[in-house]
Amino acid sequence: MSQPKPTLRPADPRFSSGPTKKRPGWEWSALAGAPLGRTHRGGTPKARLAEAIERTHAVLECPADYKVAILPASDTGAMEGALWSMIGARGVDVFSCDEFGRRWTVDLRDELKPAGLSCYESSFGTAPDYSKADFANNDVVFTWNGTSAGVTIPNGDWIPDDRAGLTICDATSAAFGMHLPWEKLDVTTFSWQKCMGGEAQHGIAIFSPRARQRLREFRPSWPVPRILQLFEAGDDDAKIYEGSTINTPSLMATEDYLDGLKWAAREGGISALVNRVEANFAALERWVEKTDWIDWLAKDPTVRSTTSATLVFAGAELADKSEDERWAVSRKMGALLDREEAAFDVIPHPKAPAGLRIWCGPTVDADDVAALGPWLDWAYAQAIAEL
Repeated sequence: MSQPKPTLRPADPRFSSGPTKKRPGWEWSALAGAPLGRTHRGGTPKARLAEAIERTHAVLECPADYKVAILPASDTGAMEGALWSMIGARGVDVFSCDEFGRRWTVDLRDELKPAGLSCYESSFGTAPDYSKADFANNDVVFTWNGTSAGVTIPNGDWIPDDRAGLTICDATSAAFGMHLPWEKLDVTTFSWQKCMGGEAQHGIAIFSPRARQRLREFRPSWPVPRILQLFEAGDDDAKIYEGSTINTPSLMATEDYLDGLKWAAREGGISALVNRVEANFAALERWVEKTDWIDWLAKDPTVRSTTSATLVFAGAELADKSEDERWAVSRKMGALLDREEAAFDVIPHPKAPAGLRIWCGPTVDADDVAALGPWLDWAYAQAIAEL
């Protein structure tokens, strides 16, 4: 198959699913005011951390009685802190649809081993059966958006308001890119490096009043490493909600996150961010619909992620090829697009099927997504020719 090389490149070729592209117009000068070389316990640095907490709460439009904390080790640290500190009070249902959700399953099944554990897993591109959740008796652990599988939860209707246990939600590629039903979520975790394009460093956990009550009243039977201990967050007036972190934070990364939050506020807050995501996804969707060699990994459009858009090969050229040969095409496309500076980091997660993964988060521009399509066509033709 023959395909001419396009002449119009995306203005910014960054389509990585994490760390993601900086907000439009970002420059190094955005970090000029970072209070570097100072203790995070001091006046100005601690005020910066407190501002990051306040702006996070405001942009996400969290309920007034929900509390935001900055935690170490990205979303992984935030999520594992919640599991290790809070699980064990009752049975647990854990749902996973991608590689990261499976990590929480492994933590629960192989490490913590709480009584009454039920694990519900689905293959890449499909959603587990959330109707099996026992909200009358159990805590429920799940991933809102599977970054490595392109599968999301469309809404919170399946979560009752009168649940007995807690909902613990990994929302790392959903927060700031999708509307989250806060009244359905008791612990919500994410990282700065996903939708906001922040530097990979810290995580966030948002606790409902019910979650804070659990932290006040319950201690698990297993020892909890200090870096995963969230017990102090049970106190509504805990210093952690004022910017006193469990370990030393990067003030440079904090300044960068603040810059992203200020941009989000100028854009119009969460609704404006979601609108940007939907425009990006629509631009990609238009290209997929007219392209016969690619298709969505998630066949059901109701569970298709709008941020971590994940695609698989569907052309006749690869119909009888092995998965290794398909992955060779993915990698070749990635190398060609990188060399041309047309698109960076568009191959899927290593555990996912071969294809492409295009980040459509709020810091990406729809014009760049639209300009990407012809380059994907060109790279595919080149890769197929070399099979």
